[in-house]
Amino acid sequence: MRYAFYLITFFSACASFAQKTISGRVTDKSEEPLLGVNVYLKGTYDGATTDLNGDFSFTTYEEDSLTLIASFIGFHEVNLPIEGTGNYSITLKEKISELNAVVITAGAFHASEEGKREVLKPLDIVTTAGATADVPGALNTLPGTQTVGETGRLFVRGGDGRETKTFIDGMLVHNEYSPSAPNTPGRSRFSPFMFKGMSFSTGGYSAEYGQALSSALILQSKDIAENDRTDISLMTVGADISTTQAFEKSSFAGKVQYTNLTPYFKLVDQNLRWDKAPEEYNANLAYRVKTSNTGMLKFYTNASRSDMELYESDIANPEVDLPVKVKNDYAHFNASYRELIGEKWGIRAGASFTKSDDFASLASDSQDQELTGFHTKLVTDYQHSDRIAFLAGAEVIQRDVDQVLEDETGSFDQGFKEQVSAAFFESEWFASSSLGFKAGLRTEYSNLTSSETFAPRLSAAYKTGEKSQVSIAFGQFYQTPQTQIILSQPSTQAEKASHYIANYQWLGEGQSFRIEAYEKQYDQLIRYNHVFDPSSYASTGNGYARGVDLFWRDNKTFENTDYWISYSYLDTEREFRDFPGSFTPTFASSHNFSLVVKKFIDEIKTQVGLTYSFASGRNYNDLNADGFLTGRTPAYHDLSFNISYLYNNQVIVHAMVNNVLGINNIYGYEFADTPNENGVYASRAITPPARRFIFLGVFITLSKNKGINQLPNL
Repeated sequence: MRYAFYLITFFSACASFAQKTISGRVTDKSEEPLLGVNVYLKGTYDGATTDLNGDFSFTTYEEDSLTLIASFIGFHEVNLPIEGTGNYSITLKEKISELNAVVITAGAFHASEEGKREVLKPLDIVTTAGATADVPGALNTLPGTQTVGETGRLFVRGGDGRETKTFIDGMLVHNEYSPSAPNTPGRSRFSPFMFKGMSFSTGGYSAEYGQALSSALILQSKDIAENDRTDISLMTVGADISTTQAFEKSSFAGKVQYTNLTPYFKLVDQNLRWDKAPEEYNANLAYRVKTSNTGMLKFYTNASRSDMELYESDIANPEVDLPVKVKNDYAHFNASYRELIGEKWGIRAGASFTKSDDFASLASDSQDQELTGFHTKLVTDYQHSDRIAFLAGAEVIQRDVDQVLEDETGSFDQGFKEQVSAAFFESEWFASSSLGFKAGLRTEYSNLTSSETFAPRLSAAYKTGEKSQVSIAFGQFYQTPQTQIILSQPSTQAEKASHYIANYQWLGEGQSFRIEAYEKQYDQLIRYNHVFDPSSYASTGNGYARGVDLFWRDNKTFENTDYWISYSYLDTEREFRDFPGSFTPTFASSHNFSLVVKKFIDEIKTQVGLTYSFASGRNYNDLNADGFLTGRTPAYHDLSFNISYLYNNQVIVHAMVNNVLGINNIYGYEFADTPNENGVYASRAITPPARRFIFLGVFITLSKNKGINQLPNL
């Protein structure tokens, strides 16, 4: 019995001698205690979980060199070598993840099929009433844009249409709009169906993009298709057929389209007298191939031919008809490649080619302009950690423009060859999941001016709550002046804009709100006495644009209903071109408002859409009044409606009416070159070619997957 007692005492003493107590506290970088952190010894089951005070304590019999591990969701794991017992203080650094990190949003609307923070989806482009499946048409319902109905282009925050540039897979698109008759809107050449995501920046965009004073529309094309399908569209304006073939590691898509408005114009009265209604042949081809588990190679090409002929009455003598002809041949090719190299490096490369021949004539005067454009780019990015990332790259943008002008006196040929070489660098740093910074620098060299520009870009964002954040941005941007200026004086220096932006955004489940204030300063704008007088050109112009944009979207409150409201206030003036001083340009309106509503009615398998757009009046130069730009157009109103009916899983009937109320919107006035015998300049209102545009279409999908149809595209 005494032996047993000594034996128990011996082993108890040995156990007491070998046992160690390990304790301590775990906090974040602000020294706030963390509850529920898992703290344990590597390779053992010994450990504990922190309490409300962040404290932990446990015992172990391990005696070799030990590693103490502290792990917690949302934070980086800590591995701490220890020796013996002790009290340890451990600080965990927050891990930045895609789901909880602050996102820099100042100046940009993002949309993607995969994104979790977008406020506009790609399918919204083609389901918005009044947009007619046109990318700029749908984006014109967002804040920061202005309604300029006679062009159909994107005018952003006091900038004109040429100040917005389009990029597909990072590559610049030259001449991105289809031709149109005088004072009638053109359309984007590219179908929204080919894109999986887009970023519409109304200012302060990345240093990777340049040659755009006001805005960048960045489009990301779709990756490899998953299903074979054939789509047939029969429309009041033409027809098209497309096919997609999906393979194991690649896919091919092709589309041919024919548009002819002759039948439509015979049914719907037009304000213009057409001799030959607009006619267009268009073809698209796309090929995607997966080069590795992380690599993708994409090819895309678009080719079209269009022409139209009409008569335009002389302003001073309305009984005299002047023949107008517009023709265009266009081809665009785009190739891009992306690949991950290891776990931290990535590479993107691309090249694009554009060939465009635009011919336009009025009576005996004509202009034939050929454009050949190239763009090559190489970008590398390095993800140092989830907090720090870098991006660097270089690109070359080339334009070869040749223009021939003809009139009764003869012909005049002029042209230029422009090459802009650029390099850019950008870094992104997240101090925490609530605070992020981005800094970039872009430098460009132009062969026309033999000069360099340096454009810094800075932005930051702070997460004010689980669903809200604030962002700020600053950037400088340069752009070559308009083509006609460079044709007359190639050495004219680039124009400049500086952006200052502050943004608040709230994103809830099915709801989003944002308000953004901005200031834009223009410098080095071109001034002249006459556009064809190069001796008068001077880069002494300036201007400003400031305002506030509001946006609200909600697909939660009402069942099967999605709607958004946008409003923009703009205050802008410029001293440029032949302006005698600082004035609000003719393309700028102070107030713009849009309401977009979409509802799906399950019982009748139908989606209906409604869009109302408003823009306050714009200035125009009334030659019969004193002063400059003293005229004011009436306010713009447009109520548009569309409906899509799912006849069966493969057939959809779609109808759309623009300007349902038939309001006679006036975009401005044109005046005769000389006054009549009474000293009065004859004038003519610039109005849409018709009060309404009516569209009917039947869309058929053939696929082994019977659940696929074009309803999401309508």
